[in-house]
Amino acid sequence: MDKKIISTANAPQAIGPYSQAISANGFIYVSGQIPFTPDGKLVANDIKSQTAQSLKNLSEILKEAGSSLEKVIKVNIYLKDMNDFSVINDVYAGYFTSNYPARAAVEVARLPKDVLIEIECVALA
Repeated sequence: MDKKIISTANAPQAIGPYSQAISANGFIYVSGQIPFTPDGKLVANDIKSQTAQSLKNLSEILKEAGSSLEKVIKVNIYLKDMNDFSVINDVYAGYFTSNYPARAAVEVARLPKDVLIEIECVALA
């Protein structure tokens, strides 16, 4: 198996024993990204800002791996409140503009650092 750990200073570092992403056999598996800036600061406590930062983090990690959001094939979104779904969709549509990836969105009881959203993805290398 062809496996490579992906890491960039342009996204927040892992807060536990995991990698930002792994490239394996032509795919890139990006760990869930929460809305922290690369220097570890939480963005504003609103769903619009937090969604945008989480997607920006995904984009930076994919860029480091030699990929991009255009090559994403699957996205999982974990959100604190399903009532935020339409706002998330509006922000998401600014990052994924065509050839939309498959996606799941799940409301959860709690997320790391008590953020409002976490987003992970799988992309083609």
